[in-house]
Amino acid sequence: MGFRGSWANTHRATCRFHLPRGRLRPQPRLTPWEVQTVTTTTGLLRWAESKRQLLPRLAQFWQASDSRYVEPFAGSACLFFHLQPREAVLGDLNTDLMATYRTVRSSPDAVAARLSEMPSADEAFYYKMRDEVTSPLSAPDRAARFIYLNRYCFNGLYRTDLNGHFNVPFGGDRTGLLPSRSQLRKIAYRLRGQTLVNGDFGSTLRHVRQGDFVYLDPPYWVEGRRVFREYSSSVFAEGDLKRLKRWLTHLKERGIAFVLSYAHYRRARLLGR
Repeated sequence: MGFRGSWANTHRATCRFHLPRGRLRPQPRLTPWEVQTVTTTTGLLRWAESKRQLLPRLAQFWQASDSRYVEPFAGSACLFFHLQPREAVLGDLNTDLMATYRTVRSSPDAVAARLSEMPSADEAFYYKMRDEVTSPLSAPDRAARFIYLNRYCFNGLYRTDLNGHFNVPFGGDRTGLLPSRSQLRKIAYRLRGQTLVNGDFGSTLRHVRQGDFVYLDPPYWVEGRRVFREYSSSVFAEGDLKRLKRWLTHLKERGIAFVLSYAHYRRARLLGR
């Protein structure tokens, strides 16, 4: 088994344990509309510390023989949407995020209809939506609310207080337009047939099988302080980092290809040893 590694220009480590070449499975032929849909799909969400700017570099680690894409810290899943694999497992601890992906996959037109009724970059409306009680809302209403708040919140953060209430302030009007019906349909197409897991990273990694490619972009743990971009009351701590290290060792021993992105500082050495 070989090893390849490099340092990204943002001082984040990127390493891949890779497998020998494998045989490609026969791929079904796509209609012209499906071909256009696949080749023009972009991600749905903004996300703090997204690797969007590193996509060309990260994409080089994906190989044609990788049979399935697995991402246990999905967030905006920008690498998934960039690579457009035919089969994937996307997981995240964020319940609202994964529910939004499921609803957009099953009801893109209903979500688009709700979004079309919302004003663009309206600060008063933003805070009204942020303070809204979500329990009575339908699934399309909840998904539209999530997308709206994500589009116009500060810096693409998803952060909650100790009671689980979203508390990120309004971020201004320079974050682009809300996704259109056409864009949501394309996102739905890309998510069709993919496995979506709402849970801890271990819940997603339990799905890994031979031939998979795993991309991991975990939250940072900085000893003695809370990182501002952390998005819930469940802080990613030293114990989680050590547990992630055990999973990486397990993947390596099984010969599973993986890429890990993490901050370049002393705690990263815990994952690299």
